[in-house]
Amino acid sequence: MARVPAAVLRVLKPVRTVPHALARRYRSRQAPATIALVPQPHPWTRALGLVTVVLAGAWLGLLVVGNVRVPVGPMDTTMTLRPSFTGGTKINISPLGALQLDSHIAPFRLDVNVDQLDPDRSRALVDHPERLSGLQDEVTEDVGRGTLDLAVRSGVAVVTGATALGLAVYRRPRRALAAGGLALTLLAASGGTAYATWRPDSVLEPRFSGLLTSAPSLVGNARSIVTEFDVYQKELARLVTNVTRLYDATSTLPAYAPDPSTIRVLHVSDIHLNPASWKIIASLVEQYKVDVIVDSGDTMDHGTAAENGFLDPVEDLGAPYVWVRGNHDSMITQEYLEDLKNVHVLDGGRAETIEGLRFAGMGDPQFTPDRARRTGAEQSQELAGARLATALRDQRAAGTPVDIAVAHEPSAAREVDGEVPLVLAGHLHHDEMKVLAYGTRLRIEGSTGGSGLRAIEGKHPDPIEASILYFDRETRHLQAWDEIELGGLGLTTAEVSRHLPEENQPGANPSPSPSGSSPSPSGSEGAGTGTGGPSPSATPRP
Repeated sequence: MARVPAAVLRVLKPVRTVPHALARRYRSRQAPATIALVPQPHPWTRALGLVTVVLAGAWLGLLVVGNVRVPVGPMDTTMTLRPSFTGGTKINISPLGALQLDSHIAPFRLDVNVDQLDPDRSRALVDHPERLSGLQDEVTEDVGRGTLDLAVRSGVAVVTGATALGLAVYRRPRRALAAGGLALTLLAASGGTAYATWRPDSVLEPRFSGLLTSAPSLVGNARSIVTEFDVYQKELARLVTNVTRLYDATSTLPAYAPDPSTIRVLHVSDIHLNPASWKIIASLVEQYKVDVIVDSGDTMDHGTAAENGFLDPVEDLGAPYVWVRGNHDSMITQEYLEDLKNVHVLDGGRAETIEGLRFAGMGDPQFTPDRARRTGAEQSQELAGARLATALRDQRAAGTPVDIAVAHEPSAAREVDGEVPLVLAGHLHHDEMKVLAYGTRLRIEGSTGGSGLRAIEGKHPDPIEASILYFDRETRHLQAWDEIELGGLGLTTAEVSRHLPEENQPGANPSPSPSGSSPSPSGSEGAGTGTGGPSPSATPRP
């Protein structure tokens, strides 16, 4: 038998192994594979998740991009789309309140915020009334342009937001594009629903909130007019015109812009059991973001225990309530208020620091619910004022000077001249601001209750009056004040005017007057009508 050389065997060895390798590969292909079972979500669950992602992304997109700034006539406005179950349009006219219109039914609401009045455009309307005739077309064009711009921006924001969130959640481009497509479909359906349910006559039937509840004459009674689109234009133009007048375009409203750190004090007085006053005060607190409410007395009419329940809303007004007793408020009234939360009763010169300001007050020494003049009434007021002045001097000597003193009658308030920068009073049922001989500013508030039942005694009803006082948080000096006047019984008017101390008016020297200077006693500063002002702090009486 012949032997095969070793070299040949080495060559043939790979050839012999090839059939075995092929056989193993064939068997492995025929063997059943092991498949891992991964639970798949239910189709409805996936659909619900996609809808949730689309809605959340659309909402985020609207929050980031979905608003436009649009000049409407003399007003600078911001238009925004917001998710809503009821739809409609809300026009915010801060600080006066808002108008809500049932303009459409859709899952979004149109918010129109009146940011401010442009002083130049407003003054041009007041100086040239003939321009009001063209305001209708101007307002309509502005609103139309702003609405179209808002619609385009909101569409882009919704689709972009839904697509971006879909990509972040699913990390798959096809799913993200599906989310964007679904968002576009929902947006188109919502727009179609809004178009189909659009009511241009809704501007004729607004719902008022805030101070505007007392001023429906802003829009006027147009219910009897045929509700055509030209009526909508005219009423919208009238709204713009009357809001412009309401803000008193010739005043210095734009001259002082309170910053968020400003301390805002609402001064009310002489409510005289008028229940409407609480709603007005609560609205002012909300609209002006009031920090402290000061009531300079005569909250009641007879001071009886039976009237005490009238005071309960004080706890829910949204700000600390500083109160001094008036001549129609009894000690029963005072004791009841002392037990209410959020109320600070000041009497006997007691001082308290509230929201960064230090207050001290003295209750009225007279109790005259029958409005009779007691013997020695004037002397008792002067004595009460002198006691308050002594308490103010003691506070200053102790290193805790008072920023605001409060008394009911002006005759008592005048006794603290030179001891405090500002003293608040009421009693006279008309508002007044003056600077006393030694530099103390005296603010007399009108009747926030419209004189109560006395409103029906005169030929003309007394207006409802209140004021907002703005204080610098660091210096605690008065920077400006707004006088608010609403029509009395049976009237629907509203007026807001701003006034500045002389040192805060444009072009004035902001530095305090030298000690001992003699400021004008009139102290009726305002928008271009001021005749002189005090130094920010009173000069101590010699």
